Amino acid sequence: MKRPVPVESASALIDERIKELGDWRGQTLAKVRRIIREADAEIVEEWKWMGTPVWSHGGIVCTGETYKNVVKMTFLKGAALKDPAGLFNSSLEGNTRRAIDLHEGDEVDEAALKDLIRAAVALNLESKAKPKPRRAGRERIG
Repeated sequence: MKRPVPVESASALIDERIKELGDWRGQTLAKVRRIIREADAEIVEEWKWMGTPVWSHGGIVCTGETYKNVVKMTFLKGAALKDPAGLFNSSLEGNTRRAIDLHEGDEVDEAALKDLIRAAVALNLESKAKPKPRRAGRERIG
């Protein structure tokens, strides 16, 4: 079993990723990271799947993947979130996830993104608070 990367190390790895990108993608990742932290002071930074920044509170809120032409914020429970500002623009066909693809020069609606982060955290915490339904056991006959 893999051990999780300690939070301090995860934050340092995210710092390093931003620095090594050194272009608009690093700036965009740094900006969304700042927005995420401002939206929820209790958010935890993680480093998963061999190099993906992840933000969690009561479960994974979103990831911050970087590709050649896009910075992608994937919300694991995005399909269950209201998105009145229409931030989700990728992975729209799935039953669970939704994503925001940010391209070079895109403006980020900070207030709407903070609302989405807070809603994702609330959904995680609400899900954790609900007791899991008990499975019916087998009855012995005879």
